[in-house]
Amino acid sequence: MRKRHKLLILAALLSLLSAVPAVGQITNSLNFETTFPFYAGNVKLPAGSYKVTPATESVSLLLIESADGSHSAFLECTPTNSESPHAQTDVTFNKYGKIDFLNLLWVGGQTYGMQVAPTKFEQATAKGTSPVRHSVAAKSGG
Repeated sequence: MRKRHKLLILAALLSLLSAVPAVGQITNSLNFETTFPFYAGNVKLPAGSYKVTPATESVSLLLIESADGSHSAFLECTPTNSESPHAQTDVTFNKYGKIDFLNLLWVGGQTYGMQVAPTKFEQATAKGTSPVRHSVAAKSGG
C-alpha cells in the first residue's frame, strides 16, 4: 500500500512538471528587427532581422537566426509569466553601457514569455550596474 501511494505521488509530480513548461512555450516563431548589435547567449549578432523558433521539442532551447541565414545561435531559456497579458509581442534587451543582451521574448495577449539565461559574460558586464531595459516590436509567426 505504501509503495502504491509513493508511485501515485511520483506520477502526479511528473504530470505537473511536464505541464508547467508548456505554458511558456513559443510554439511557432517570433520575428523582429534591431538597429543595434546584441548578444544572444554567447554570440554577438549584428543589427538586422531575426527569427526565433523552438530548436527542439524541449521548451528550454530556442534558435535565433538572421533573416539571411548568415548568423545564428542557440538560446537557453526558461518560461516566465506576468500577472496580466502582455500588450504586444516584443523582445526585451538589457543594456549595460553600450552592450545589449537579449533578455525576454513576449507573446502579445499572453501571460507567458521566455527569459534568456544570462551568460557569464553578461553577468560580468552587469556587475555594479543596473540594466537599462528596452524593447523592440516583434511579430508572432505561423
